[in-house]
Amino acid sequence: MSLRPPQNTSSSFDRGVRPSAIDMEIIAEMAATLGRAGQKVELTLERLRVAPEDERAVHLKAAARAVHAYFIQRELCGLRKHDDAINHYAIPRAVLVRLGAD
Repeated sequence: MSLRPPQNTSSSFDRGVRPSAIDMEIIAEMAATLGRAGQKVELTLERLRVAPEDERAVHLKAAARAVHAYFIQRELCGLRKHDDAINHYAIPRAVLVRLGAD
């Protein structure tokens, strides 16, 4: 289950208003969750890169799931464009093609 952050969190930054303590906690948790999702992407992509050919399909599926979860978390944080993340993690086309497929 995923939760949406309160709407006033993002709008308070837009108005230049200092976020409340609870807003800061929410933002910190969102950042930590995004970091953990990024670490999982790195781990699954590394496993995919070193996987023997007969195990590649399993690792490809795991990498696609991790990248999909990472993209969702990025969108929850307000980051809609994924080009920088794709380049940063060097996500292979084979993984991108499988996003959303099971």
